[in-house]
Amino acid sequence: MEKPVQSLLEILDLETLEVNLFRGYSPKDTFTRVFGGQVIGQALVAAYRTVPDRQCHSLHAYFLLGGDPKAPIIYEVDRIRDGGSFTTRWVKAIQHGEAIFSMGVSFHKVEDGYEHQAEMPKVPMPEQLASEKDIREKVMPMLPEAVRKYYERPRPIEMRPVEYMRYLSKDYREPKFNVWMKSIAPLPDDPVIHRCVLAYASDMGLLDASLIPHGRSVFSRSIQPASLDHALWFHRPFRADEWILYSQDSPNANNARGFSRGQFFTRDGTLVASVAQEGLIRKKDPNFEKKKP
Repeated sequence: MEKPVQSLLEILDLETLEVNLFRGYSPKDTFTRVFGGQVIGQALVAAYRTVPDRQCHSLHAYFLLGGDPKAPIIYEVDRIRDGGSFTTRWVKAIQHGEAIFSMGVSFHKVEDGYEHQAEMPKVPMPEQLASEKDIREKVMPMLPEAVRKYYERPRPIEMRPVEYMRYLSKDYREPKFNVWMKSIAPLPDDPVIHRCVLAYASDMGLLDASLIPHGRSVFSRSIQPASLDHALWFHRPFRADEWILYSQDSPNANNARGFSRGQFFTRDGTLVASVAQEGLIRKKDPNFEKKKP
């Protein structure tokens, strides 16, 4: 198994400390803050550990403080309700004695019902796009340094952006972004793993959609970005180790906050999940760090 995927599975395999109490760790990398998707994925694992017989259909999370990647994260699960059809959990992530993250999770038993879904955008299939190897060799040299470093970093998720040229221009563009993604190696068959991996990946680049019309990205030195809240709905079964289109758009930005939405489609056009997020996109002086004594 590829090392980044093995590392992801390890950080999702929480240590049980006591009933309703779990401990997670961060990978050893150069990030100064814990990746938000990691906390979402680990919190979802903690909730699943207390619900053995149902699948999560939605989660709603708030990022309260930046996580310290050098310290373990304690996840405390509150068993709010076990109902006939729905089960509700609330998960709190704690570091250094303070809550850094809070998430409500709802589980639902399988039921028959009406069916409809949105249509997948008409975009090239992943095989028609530059692979990560091609991007490293042909596109990476043209990208800004911060973007280049992000894509050069080993990751458990392979991403093939449809509109990567947006990073090379500051002209106005529609607030839309499409990227194909999947784990870089096969995952275990357990559907819980696939939902937790997608939850992890759902925080990759979503906030960035709100900066596209302004010719900026979360990598810009003039932007102070941070995820504030995150909601995810699971609709249908899927595998996170097969290609999924992450189609994003941003209908609003104001008051230093950007609002973004996303839909996840399998390659046959099946809508498997939806996501929404609001984040901080505060303007800052790009020379601020240089001015500090």
